[in-house]
Amino acid sequence: MNSNVQQILDTPIEFLKGVGPMRAEVLKKELSIFRFEDLLNNFPFRYYDKKEIRSISEVHSAMPNVLLRGRIVAVDMQGVGRAQRLTAVLQDDTGKIELVWFQGIKWVKEKVLKGFEYVVFGKPTIFSGRFNIAHPEIETVAQFEANLAEGIMPVYNSSEALKRKGLDSRGISKLTEILLKTVVQKIPENLPDNLIKKYRLLSHEQAFRNIHFPQNETLLHEAQKRLKFEELLFMQLQILRSKIYRAKKLKGIVFQTVGDNFNNFYNHYLPFELTNAQKRVVKEIRRDTCTGAQMNRLLQGDVGSGKTLVALLSMLIAIDNGYQTCMMAPTEILAQQHFNTISKFLGEMSLQVRLLTGSTKTAERKKIFSDLENGNIHILIGTHALIENAVQFKNLGLAVIDEQHRFGVQQRAQLWTKNHDIVPHVLVMTATPIPRTLAMTVYGDLDVSIIDELPPGRKPVKTVHYYDSKRLLVFAFMRDQIRQGRQIYVVYPLIEESETLDLKDLMDGYNSISRDFPLPDYQIGIVHGKMKPEIKDYEMQRFKEGKTHILVATTVIEVGVDVPNASVMVIESAERFGLSQLHQLRGRVGRGADQSFCILMSSFKLSQDARLRLETMVQTTDGFKIAEADLKLRGPGDIVGTRQSGIMDLKIASIVQDEAMVKTARIEAMEILSTDPNLSLPENATLQLQLRKMDSVSGNWGMIS
Repeated sequence: MNSNVQQILDTPIEFLKGVGPMRAEVLKKELSIFRFEDLLNNFPFRYYDKKEIRSISEVHSAMPNVLLRGRIVAVDMQGVGRAQRLTAVLQDDTGKIELVWFQGIKWVKEKVLKGFEYVVFGKPTIFSGRFNIAHPEIETVAQFEANLAEGIMPVYNSSEALKRKGLDSRGISKLTEILLKTVVQKIPENLPDNLIKKYRLLSHEQAFRNIHFPQNETLLHEAQKRLKFEELLFMQLQILRSKIYRAKKLKGIVFQTVGDNFNNFYNHYLPFELTNAQKRVVKEIRRDTCTGAQMNRLLQGDVGSGKTLVALLSMLIAIDNGYQTCMMAPTEILAQQHFNTISKFLGEMSLQVRLLTGSTKTAERKKIFSDLENGNIHILIGTHALIENAVQFKNLGLAVIDEQHRFGVQQRAQLWTKNHDIVPHVLVMTATPIPRTLAMTVYGDLDVSIIDELPPGRKPVKTVHYYDSKRLLVFAFMRDQIRQGRQIYVVYPLIEESETLDLKDLMDGYNSISRDFPLPDYQIGIVHGKMKPEIKDYEMQRFKEGKTHILVATTVIEVGVDVPNASVMVIESAERFGLSQLHQLRGRVGRGADQSFCILMSSFKLSQDARLRLETMVQTTDGFKIAEADLKLRGPGDIVGTRQSGIMDLKIASIVQDEAMVKTARIEAMEILSTDPNLSLPENATLQLQLRKMDSVSGNWGMIS
């Protein structure tokens, strides 16, 4: 990119005509617009045109947004203090609708005048049996028609703080128009000519013109196609380039032998025969550690699929080759669980396994630090405590990171500093199945292994959905299960009563269950995040030992609790949980040989999304199908914590709606890098420049799983 053009794009936003210091501050805070280029890449989230104006009689609540034209026939201030609101009544030939504002009232009141004609845009909802629109975009008919010469109008994200500075959608549109006149003709191309011709793409300049101010619907579609493609292509180039770099530059330790520890464990201590999926994954890991390149592998598998056992077998290979290993978990309860499980698996084998968490006493910590540095510890299991500066290994050969999405990229990177010159192999594990499209983006630089079988004897959990009116039926079922010697989880989304959410809170639920399951016939425990750790551990231990029949809990039991005798999971207010969380909770039962059950309780008032989530849970126990459904419902931002990776900060593309384009971009990126891995050919010079610019802004974390 021409350096003069880049200097213009890097200009602080306060220097754009019409912005100034005060508007600049709110643009930075509300929309992260710091420079001219940020505003250029602040794309409209929707568009409307004159043809879309509806009559008020056509309005219904299923409409996502509606464009109306009418006269304001009443304006009124209601309520006092924080409850104060401004209402206005818009009327056309077919009826009336109420407009309401709770914030920015002073600014709106000066703008909305009785007797004048306006065009409004917003989401209709029903309140007290009547339609209204809260915080609509509003402008006079004259303003609307003057700005709609070409028929299509962009709609930009705004906020009350922005609107108070005159930066509603229309205000942002005006600034964007000023910016485009300044820079658009100077924007150079950033894709090679052959790709532009192959996919019949608009030029960079045409794409920016028509994404902000489309000349017609066809050009708008073409602009979206162009900008989505380039965004996805550069994302894939970053991911795949990191993978190539790691394979070529980062020399991995070669684990030459499978020795006594592995064979002794496999022949004498293996708790059950490995599934074919587990055997396949162990072979994949074994193959990786023989190549001389650093392993960076993602291991996916549902709760209970045997990931921990695969991780242990991998650790034993490392130990047989003279290296230390570690496993990092996101919580103390999960780290303790892994420590107990691995210690139990190893039985009488003469290997040193230690646990390091925030609760580890000072004297014990010092001993662990000393034993680590002199090589006496073979396996160290812990939480974030593993990345403290004081933790130094003699020769760390394999790092296992469990539920890895809960750690920030920089936290994971700190594990690499634990050796002086050795780069350890990395195995990252997740029990949250990742949809294929998401895996090829967020985890596109990792090799992926999947355990898609449950160990022998495990029965799929039966899942049912009941409304609150069926509670007595559920209690009767719980009593029957307890008579058969089973234990039960009852999970609530809240700890304390909420004034805004109509939910049964944890304490109310505990008291209700205590009345229906009285002492001494029934023992009931309670666990939540605000309890002191020692009390929580006491309650958990009682449940593990079978002394408690029912454990009433919040989602602290989502990860890390393994009680094979617990066969029933009752999830209260299940509509308040996400699909991934529901699936994780269900994974707490079904860990023994008995048939297990998951009962989803909800109120009758269910949104369409909530109903779909509960139906999905009832229909399937397949984690990948659930993850696909979750991706469609929520989008990628919240799935497995991808926001923190930075790679999901897509400005226009969607890996859900644009799945086909994700695949196309990946294929193109692979072809480009297979012939020109350093992007040194003249035809790829534009790609190289753009990637350098992206790396300088975001840093390149692709090497760190």
